[in-house]
Amino acid sequence: MARGANPIDAYVGARVRLRRTLLGMSQEKLADALDLTFQQIQKYERGMNRIGASNLYKISQVLHVPVSYFFDDMPEDLNETSDRKVVEELFNTRHVGRRETINLVRYFYQIPDEATRRNIIALMERLGEGEGDSPEDTGI
Repeated sequence: MARGANPIDAYVGARVRLRRTLLGMSQEKLADALDLTFQQIQKYERGMNRIGASNLYKISQVLHVPVSYFFDDMPEDLNETSDRKVVEELFNTRHVGRRETINLVRYFYQIPDEATRRNIIALMERLGEGEGDSPEDTGI
């Protein structure tokens, strides 16, 4: 998140970036669909520019999500005076654009059984508890 960004705008922008990236859409393609420049999309995604209601609605249409998606899981106590590090810790987008992350999410949602998806999440949480361990140490 860039310096000076409003934490709420940064959170919404990060959700735009997440969805756009998961769809494999470039900033240029999203900008074209909205009749904006890709630089404006960059500013939205960094939270440097606030996304107006009409543009947020258009973005939701292009990205095939409800407007509420951009606020999902946002902490109720997040506000304009929140430290910007709070958003970075809540919503780390560093790995979102990586090909392995995109493939993981795509394949995950191709699993039709919800119980299986929950089991996979539980397994990943258990494996993540050993963060810093080498594959040899965890038996992987």
